[in-house]
Amino acid sequence: METILAIAIGVLAASGTWLVLRPRTFQVVIGLSLLSYAVNLFIFSTGGLRTGAAPVLAPGEAGTLAGYADPVPQALVLTAIVIGFATTALFLVVLLAARGFTGTDHVDGREKGS
Repeated sequence: METILAIAIGVLAASGTWLVLRPRTFQVVIGLSLLSYAVNLFIFSTGGLRTGAAPVLAPGEAGTLAGYADPVPQALVLTAIVIGFATTALFLVVLLAARGFTGTDHVDGREKGS
C-alpha cells in the first residue's frame, strides 16, 4: 500500500511540475493543482496508513495511542483542500482577466513566434 501511495505522489508531483513549466496559463493552474494534491497526499500519508482496523474501540476495551492514526495530518489536509479550491478559483479569475487584457493566454503575454 505504501508503494502505491508513493508512486501516486510521484506521478502527481511530476505531472504538476511538467505542467507548471508549460507556456499557457491554464496548464500552469492545473499543474499547481496537481502539485497541491501531491503535497496533500504526502501530508496525509505522514499520519500513518492503517487498513482493516476498527474505527472505534469495542465496549470495555482499553485503547492505546498506537492503535490510532494521527489526526493532525488529516486536519491539515482538510484545511489545505479548502484553501486549494479557493486559490484555484482565484487563479482562474486572474487567468480570465489577463486573457481579456492581453488577448493571449501565454504566461509571458506573447505568442511563441512573436
